[in-house]
Amino acid sequence: MTDTPPRPNAAQLASPSYRLAVLDPDFLLNPSMRGVRFLLEFAKADEALRAWQVRSTIVVFGSARVREDGAGRHPFWYAEARAFGRIASERGGAFLGRSGIRDNVIATGGGPGIMEAANRGAQEAGAPSIGFNIMLPHEQEPNAYSTPELTFRFHYFAMRKMHLAMRANALVVFPGGFGTLDELFELLTLRQTGKAPVIPIVMVDEAYWRSVINLEALVEAGMIGPADLGLFRFAPDAEGAWACLMEQGLEQVSAPGSAAPKDI
Repeated sequence: MTDTPPRPNAAQLASPSYRLAVLDPDFLLNPSMRGVRFLLEFAKADEALRAWQVRSTIVVFGSARVREDGAGRHPFWYAEARAFGRIASERGGAFLGRSGIRDNVIATGGGPGIMEAANRGAQEAGAPSIGFNIMLPHEQEPNAYSTPELTFRFHYFAMRKMHLAMRANALVVFPGGFGTLDELFELLTLRQTGKAPVIPIVMVDEAYWRSVINLEALVEAGMIGPADLGLFRFAPDAEGAWACLMEQGLEQVSAPGSAAPKDI
């Protein structure tokens, strides 16, 4: 048996430059392609959400460290986030109506803790929910309750934040740490500067939030205006959070129309 002689153009066929661009990981992961990767991270999630006819969301933030059987207030916060996921899904329009559109679908960061609880409540209601996961040094895995087809993973925090904000009809914030504060102040800044539509922002468990943030001190120091304290409200629990959203005019039931997201 004789060896097959090499093809005269073997070097050309094996060259990285000959790869199709979309199948060339070295090319796609090059720093010069960062803008393309941004676009891909936007488009992949956007296409999936449109396929599911998700027009709007209710974003739920909170600590990944909260546990259902944890210490202190952890079981209460977990239970209320779970209850809120169910309440919002049952009452907000997450099921396909006659218009074929889903509104106020629960969206979280996709991880454990409060995020898991909110996705879990939506699943228990039989409704879809979204998990916008992020790659971290210690790999974050998606929780077991977000809808598999609506469970995403992002490399860029900026693109993940955009997807969290662009369809949001409301933001409900449970107790959390640096990440929760980051997302909360991101949305408060967008509201304050008029870069996002007017949406209700509700912070659950007033005692917790007042113990970690003194927003009145910002007013006293002239860093924000008194009216800025009206950008958010406090609620004691899941039912209270839902009532706050209703009082602030949350759009509940889908009406016929496109599934175009808000411009931010």
